[in-house]
Amino acid sequence: MPNQPCCLLAAILRTLKQLWSRPAPLIPQAKPFLSCGDLPGKPRKKMPATTKRPLKERCSVQWMVITVLIVLTLLGLLITGAYFLKILIDTNFFFCKTSFKFIPRSKVCDGKADCANREDELMCVTNLTINSSFPVRLVTNSSVLQVYTRSGSWRLVCGEGWQIQHTQQVCQQLGFSSNPSSSTVAVNLLPSSIKTGFSAVAPKNGTASGISDLLTDKPSCTSGSVIALSCSECGLTLGLEDRIVGGTDTTVEHWPWQVSLKINGQHTCGGSLVTPRWLVTAAHCVASTGNEVDQWTVQTAQTSLSSSGEPVDKVIINGQYSSENNDYDIAMMRLVTPIKLQGTSYPVCLPPYGQQLKANQSLWVTGWGYTQERGKVSTILQQANIPLIDRATCLQLYGSIITPRMLCAGFVQGKVDACQGDSGGPLVLMDDRWQLAGIVSWGVGCARANWPGVYSNVDELLDWIYTVMQKNP
Repeated sequence: MPNQPCCLLAAILRTLKQLWSRPAPLIPQAKPFLSCGDLPGKPRKKMPATTKRPLKERCSVQWMVITVLIVLTLLGLLITGAYFLKILIDTNFFFCKTSFKFIPRSKVCDGKADCANREDELMCVTNLTINSSFPVRLVTNSSVLQVYTRSGSWRLVCGEGWQIQHTQQVCQQLGFSSNPSSSTVAVNLLPSSIKTGFSAVAPKNGTASGISDLLTDKPSCTSGSVIALSCSECGLTLGLEDRIVGGTDTTVEHWPWQVSLKINGQHTCGGSLVTPRWLVTAAHCVASTGNEVDQWTVQTAQTSLSSSGEPVDKVIINGQYSSENNDYDIAMMRLVTPIKLQGTSYPVCLPPYGQQLKANQSLWVTGWGYTQERGKVSTILQQANIPLIDRATCLQLYGSIITPRMLCAGFVQGKVDACQGDSGGPLVLMDDRWQLAGIVSWGVGCARANWPGVYSNVDELLDWIYTVMQKNP
């Protein structure tokens, strides 16, 4: 059959063409490692992100945390040890900054210089005795000015010719320097007991050392009025709520002049701010402790006792103080930095000269002292309202040991009284503003019947207070 070769050839060509055009078979790819959850023929599940760190990394973090804790613990121990070491050193040794050495505290304030530049003898408790009256004073609740003139008598100062610079001069002489002001009071409104004479400002040649050098005596005041001064912002509080044995808790906002005096950080006595920088306390608080000023700190503006305190640079005891009968029981301290006047820190007013307290007059005593005899110090400020005991009764109870520099306050039957730890603190009264009537001084026990508290009479010690502030501006 002639056509068969052609048909066979055509068939072979078609077969070759088909083989040539067929795609090459794919080379099998290596399959990834199958987990036990992967099954052939099923889509592989996505592996969840792991939250566990490798063991080695976890161990490294743990050791890092432990190392940090060990370092912090060691640092804490070192800081604590350094703090107590500092207290121990400061209690027993004095550091001479100039000569860079330590000396025993027993050699400080002993009258002999053991440090270069007498460092160890400069910051010492001192005594001050006065033998004369302070030459200016404020009398009556209106704070009328009296000046002791060259004629040798106390005289009121007439309003004519008085200027603001005279007000500033007298207030600075009294130891006050903030916001002084003056006013006038009609002569006919004054008690006759203080109308012992008059004076007025007159031009003087030369330099005046005091206000008395600027005054001349006069038989009367042309203006019919005399000068009254306000030398201090004092005696203000936020109010009063209705220490101390038989007292109640209170806050420093009600008694912002109350301070705690500390020796090496420990509460020792109370005190009262009388200016932004000066405070008064009891002499026996200071005389019975060390002579170094730098051991004292003053806690202000706090209701609760704490370890904090402001440094002082002057501690002065009344030179006539007697440890035998606690006469002239007063001392003063000066803060290195004046306090900032605010609701929790405010001075109490000093009383006018010749203040006549009345029997049973309402007084307030405050402090952190024992709440019962042979008890313990209160950590919260205490207050108690007590009456003044008339002088005749005070002398009857205590005898001749009571001097004009002392007064009695409390209840004859006991129950409410100041106690240990309250010493040096304030006894105050309200008369237009809060005034400092007394300083907690001494007593027989605490709140015992027939043995009321005895306080230093501030009115009798004003000359000394003003002299201290004048001599140490």
